[in-house]
Parts: sequence; structure tokens; C-alpha cells
Amino acid sequence: MNGRLTITDIAKKVGVTPKTIVRWEKSGKIRKPKRDWKGWRIYLEEDLSHIQQMVTAVYDPNEAI
Repeated sequence: MNGRLTITDIAKKVGVTPKTIVRWEKSGKIRKPKRDWKGWRIYLEEDLSHIQQMVTAVYDPNEAI
């Protein structure tokens, strides 16, 4: 996969839905990823790391949802 991740991969690893990732992009909480020739979002491992840091900073993992 060459270190490339889809929005679904990112969402699963972070524990949210792809729709939430899109919402975060639109609100400016995370930067918009590059797109492939089909227009699909392509994330890199560094994008995943950035998103995970944002989630950790905002959400308490011990808090019940």
C-alpha cells in the first residue's frame, strides 16, 4: 500500500466514522489530504499521526461515550 491510507483506514484506526473525518477537514481541525487521480483522499502515515494526536488532545480515552 506504499504507506498510503484511505479515509476508511484512518477512521478505523482513530475510532470514528469517515463522515467525522470529512467534518474535521471542513472545520479545519485537520488538514485536507492529497487526492489521487480519481479524487479519492490519500493519507500518509504522518497524517494518521497528526489525527491521532488531535483526537488524544481533545478526547479523554477514559471517558464513557
